[in-house]
Amino acid sequence: MDEKGKSLAESVWTRMDRKAGAITELTIRQLRHRVSTWVVLSVGALVMILLLAFYIDGIREEFDPIDNDGDSADWDNDGYPEGQEYKYGTSDWNGDEYPGSGYYIRTGEIDWNDNNRIHSGNHTWEGTGFLDAEWIDAEYSGSRWSGIVDWNDVENCPEGEPTEDWWIDWGSACLYDDGSYFVSGKFRASGTVNAPENYYIEWGYYTAETDIEPESASMYIDEDGMLWDGEDPSELYVASDCRVGTYDSQTVYFCNGFEVDDDGDCLVNPNDDNNNGIPCDVVWVLDSDKNEIVDIRPDNNVNEDAAESEFEGEMVHRTFIIGTGKMAFVMMLGIFIPLFLALGLIRDETENGTLHYLLSKPIHRAEFILYRLLGYLLLAGTYILILVLFMALVTSLIAPGDSIVRLSDYPVWLGVGLATILVLAAYGALYNTIGLIAPKYGVYFCIILGIWEFIMGLFTMTLPSATVPMLSVSHWALQLIDSVVLMAWPDTLQYTQISDAFGVESGLPFFWQPPVHTLGTQSPVVALLVSCSVLVMITLLMMAIGQSSFKNREIM
Repeated sequence: MDEKGKSLAESVWTRMDRKAGAITELTIRQLRHRVSTWVVLSVGALVMILLLAFYIDGIREEFDPIDNDGDSADWDNDGYPEGQEYKYGTSDWNGDEYPGSGYYIRTGEIDWNDNNRIHSGNHTWEGTGFLDAEWIDAEYSGSRWSGIVDWNDVENCPEGEPTEDWWIDWGSACLYDDGSYFVSGKFRASGTVNAPENYYIEWGYYTAETDIEPESASMYIDEDGMLWDGEDPSELYVASDCRVGTYDSQTVYFCNGFEVDDDGDCLVNPNDDNNNGIPCDVVWVLDSDKNEIVDIRPDNNVNEDAAESEFEGEMVHRTFIIGTGKMAFVMMLGIFIPLFLALGLIRDETENGTLHYLLSKPIHRAEFILYRLLGYLLLAGTYILILVLFMALVTSLIAPGDSIVRLSDYPVWLGVGLATILVLAAYGALYNTIGLIAPKYGVYFCIILGIWEFIMGLFTMTLPSATVPMLSVSHWALQLIDSVVLMAWPDTLQYTQISDAFGVESGLPFFWQPPVHTLGTQSPVVALLVSCSVLVMITLLMMAIGQSSFKNREIM
């Protein structure tokens, strides 16, 4: 090469590249030989392995069906579940009523202000009175809610006048010396009843009983399932059967769904709560483009006990990825790795007496900070990417679904990696600057700052539109993950709405909300760009402050 070529090759850029490479390589070597570096990185890897163990255990086990609406229970202990009693119109709070037991028909009463206070006959009675009995049905019994008198637990009446000197509980009786009773509740007897003034007694009979076998309680668990195949929520409604309307001041479409009252308990008393003219169905509210579900409006007792086992598996999978990305990567590793690795990038060199030697080389102090941060970020960023790809590989192999590997999970994991690396850069520049400004007490300031960032991260997950969390780095990183999730899994919002509409419990609404920083476009891409821009600007600002503080400092 001639002299001219050598001079071009030996430009300011090549000299800068060599300086950058030397300082960066030195930083990586120093961090790599620190015990604290390996402790922090090992703890982070161990936490991820433990999380994967819980994930594998949770995703592999079968989800027990849950009785969301409670109609499999037999509250009055008559052998018939509540769902069956509801269909036959009997009460599950009265052990005397059950499918086939017949219906009570009232034939007469003595009201509280009637003149004639005495009635005789063989009836089923209800009320309060003095009973002179010829025959009592001691087997007539019910639950503790029914008010039926238990004739096996009758004590002597106290002295004095009932209703004036003493009183008995509803569903009980007491015995006088002459063999008569004072009764309050329901009972079957033949005889004469005298109702005290200001109290009532009514009588009637039950129709003939029929033999109806009790149904199994399991028939009323997941008896009103969702028509969900694990792939496309749009298959749950008829996109062509829609009408235009307004919802929350927006133009939307109200579409009739395929969901129906599978177990028939809505059809017993048909209702049309969603006002679409069709009783016992579901209305799906779509946006103006018919692409996203805005709301779900089921009629009462429709899908009130959804078959959630398959749906729950998908929700658990997504909740784990999003929750791990936010809590473990951004809010744990993102905050504490810089605390141990970036805080002393310049401060430690000063304390060790090596900074003077390093700066004696032809290198600007501002460049020195940049290259030190670059070396730290290459080490920490490589670690995060390896950890993210490992988590992505394991979860994509075990995830619910028919495919061997769920490729749709990888964009979300890569988004988690991007958010964490940007957080490492921002916190690294911030902690390094604090270490420069306050070398003696900087670690305490950084710990307080880390606690603040963690709290603001929790606020961001619960109140994403709040103003105060916007003053934190974690807020923008979590918003970045929310944006990536909506881009990679655009149906996530629909799944959260399905979960709310049909009473399927899930942790997903806590960990994920639609991104709010879309500049009015509702686009996750815009939210992604905004979040990345803010994190980069925070990093550059902290580096500028650190360089300004460092360039005029006297090095001893």
